[in-house]
Amino acid sequence: MARLLLFNKPFNVLSQFTDATGRETLADYIRLPGVYPAGRLDRDSEGLLLLTDDGALAHELTHPRKKVWKTYWAQLEGEIDAAALAALRSGVSLKDGPTLPAQARHMPAPDMWPRDPPIRFRASIPTSWIELKIREGRNRQVRRMTAAVGFPTLRLVRVAVGEWQLDGIAPGQFRTLELQPKGPSRAPRSKGRQRRQH
Repeated sequence: MARLLLFNKPFNVLSQFTDATGRETLADYIRLPGVYPAGRLDRDSEGLLLLTDDGALAHELTHPRKKVWKTYWAQLEGEIDAAALAALRSGVSLKDGPTLPAQARHMPAPDMWPRDPPIRFRASIPTSWIELKIREGRNRQVRRMTAAVGFPTLRLVRVAVGEWQLDGIAPGQFRTLELQPKGPSRAPRSKGRQRRQH
């Protein structure tokens, strides 16, 4: 059986198990041997990070040819408009080339945990939330996309990778699934409780 961990990565935690400078890493939250991140999530982003002990599954989740959809909720500076959403949907020109078309929609502010530390609000500038789905994994891609259309990202939370969803897992906790070792399309055999290990 292959193990898949669905981890809710807190803000300011690195998507790796070691850091020479003493910053928080996955090792501060996960004490299971043999599991490694399938992909990454920037230190200043939050939400779903997948870890597995199965190389084939990691390949399915991360290889660019697979074009696995990743879903983000982004809090933006300013009230995003229809033109900016249309630009995100059609693809945005970045320094490293145009992005693939994305799925983008305006959404109400989600009911989720407060960020620690909170974002810096500017009383004179409103914020808005969007759901953005992309099939690429470029460096800081979502932040660069929203900035390119005029609405910088203030907070970024990944809520799904392919079929795997955050589903109420609290920050710093994870859920363990056991799968047939043939890729992420298999249904979970068993489901562990969400937990934080020390």
